[in-house]
Amino acid sequence: MEECQEPIIDCEELARYHDNTGRPDRLSGGVTMVPVKTPAGEFRVWTKRIGNNPRARVLILHGGPGATHELYEAFDSFLPAAGIEYHYYDQLGSAYSDQPDDASLWDVDRFVDEVDQVRAALGLNRDNFILYGQSWGGILAIEYALRHQQHLKGLVISNMMASVPDYCAYARDVLAPQLPPEVYREVRAIEDAADFANPRYMELLMEHYYPVHVLRMPPEQWPEPVLRTFAHLNEAVYVPMQGQSEFGVTAGARLAHWDRKADLHRITVPTLTLGATHDTMDPGHMEWMARQFPNGTAHRCPNGSHLSLYDDQEDYFNALTGFIRRIA
Repeated sequence: MEECQEPIIDCEELARYHDNTGRPDRLSGGVTMVPVKTPAGEFRVWTKRIGNNPRARVLILHGGPGATHELYEAFDSFLPAAGIEYHYYDQLGSAYSDQPDDASLWDVDRFVDEVDQVRAALGLNRDNFILYGQSWGGILAIEYALRHQQHLKGLVISNMMASVPDYCAYARDVLAPQLPPEVYREVRAIEDAADFANPRYMELLMEHYYPVHVLRMPPEQWPEPVLRTFAHLNEAVYVPMQGQSEFGVTAGARLAHWDRKADLHRITVPTLTLGATHDTMDPGHMEWMARQFPNGTAHRCPNGSHLSLYDDQEDYFNALTGFIRRIA
């Protein structure tokens, strides 16, 4: 292999941003590596812009915590045609961004500060900045709006309730008992024993729970961006914040007591909640959320689940692009 020569990018630098998982390197076209300051030092997070619209610029906050932007590649089939600019973004600790080994960084307040640093670096402001958050990204989007809504033009909360305890109650009391009784008993026994490394746990979920409430397709038909996202999930971020249970947030996890129901009225920018009939999140709660926002709108995808951007795709993106175009 020939050595790199100036002004071509340094070989060692390029190698640091490329791994053997088949991902493109982090310095590909359209990418901006944004420096973010944290209590543990300065790191860099990965962003990529698609499109150009000075009136409608969407920053995508991915789920997890510790997942990646890859899940949202479905946006490529809908937002460009609607003339909407959007920015993929891997939060610190996620696949294409730096992944420091410091658990103190996995904190809601620090993530909110990171989002604002990314916003400023990308030149997003109240004239164009629409913040989209899905699942954990919805928590982060709510927290951001409560602290920095002076920078926002609009807000989208997708597949996330305003209370983790309420989410846990819905999962435990409504969704879990819908499993076949013998499956429910076995899943509960594994959870009660905290035996989450048991391969039987994921086997049961992939057969009986995920294809009903997470993505309503047979797992062997799941889209490739979804599979990549699961493969790149950083458990070092996910477990401290979310825990290991798939029926809510594990007691003791950092998000276990998160609840912003009483504060939603403070978010006055135009806000859309996107829920789904078969979601892991209570769609009725999400419609209630929209009524708490002074300028809120709710949409329920009738055939969708937690990933309704794939399993009720036309309906989901019609609602999303319609909202963005109305407020732009």
